[in-house]
Amino acid sequence: MCSNCDYTIHGRHHHFGWDNSFAPVERVAPGSTIEFQCLDSAGGQLKADSTVADVTKLDFAAVNPVTGPIFVEGAEPGDALKVTIETFKPSGFGWTANIPGFGLLADDFKEPALNIWKYDAASLEPALFGKNARVPLKPFAGTIGNAPAEMGHHSVVPPRRVGGNLDIRDLAAGTTLYLPVEVAGALFSVGDTHAAQGDGEVCGTAIESPMDVVLKLDLVKDARLKTPRFTTPGPVTRHLDAKGYEVTTGIGPDLIAGAKEAVSQMVDLLSANYKLDPVDAYMLVSVCGDLRISEIVDMPNWVVSFYFPRCVFE
Repeated sequence: MCSNCDYTIHGRHHHFGWDNSFAPVERVAPGSTIEFQCLDSAGGQLKADSTVADVTKLDFAAVNPVTGPIFVEGAEPGDALKVTIETFKPSGFGWTANIPGFGLLADDFKEPALNIWKYDAASLEPALFGKNARVPLKPFAGTIGNAPAEMGHHSVVPPRRVGGNLDIRDLAAGTTLYLPVEVAGALFSVGDTHAAQGDGEVCGTAIESPMDVVLKLDLVKDARLKTPRFTTPGPVTRHLDAKGYEVTTGIGPDLIAGAKEAVSQMVDLLSANYKLDPVDAYMLVSVCGDLRISEIVDMPNWVVSFYFPRCVFE
């Protein structure tokens, strides 16, 4: 329990997808500090003793649960919800999977795969992957947002104007996030917590890990914000920069094709250099490598680069 929090929202108060008709689990005043108990993106379907066979049994109607929703008093359409991300309380357990049909290289990796992670929840020392790779951790919430104005039930999978499944790794402790409000009370929810992820989350999963999140919710009246924006408290890559990067590129007229090529080349490079099974290399780059648009003006070809931190193997 959080001793300095105004409210604690237990993990049993979760929902699947977005719907502005969902009844709020709590009504809070602006400025309230709230602890959310968040489930992992599988909603507890994968555990420390799970095997790859369990990936094929996932119930996709019960994935990506988010804790909430919270009604913020005075929030009206046109306002922005100011979310100050204060702390994370990690669990020490996580998983990464290749789920058939999902991920940037789904056509290349058609069989399920699973890596179970165990990490020190207190020290957040890098987590061991195989015998030689150690992945620096940076907890954050992958899904964080408000209810949309459109009536009905909406999938939690795609990100939206009001946030949702953003999977932005820099929404970590110390960051301030601003979310457009489209319905009275905002109806805010959060979940899909990650212990680490690279920019792009290329295999479709990060180090998916249940954890508690402490947030402060406030309002910016009449902000007229069109899409989410955020402010970080300082550098965002320092935990990965120390040893430099290996970088591969994809070049051509299509950004998605370029991204696929850059990631595929990195998978091949790591597989050859570190004797990794290609699907293991694919899952590894998803949790710690970064996709970047390096050039988008020299038509007709654009450059996408994939950065893999060398500190993982050094």
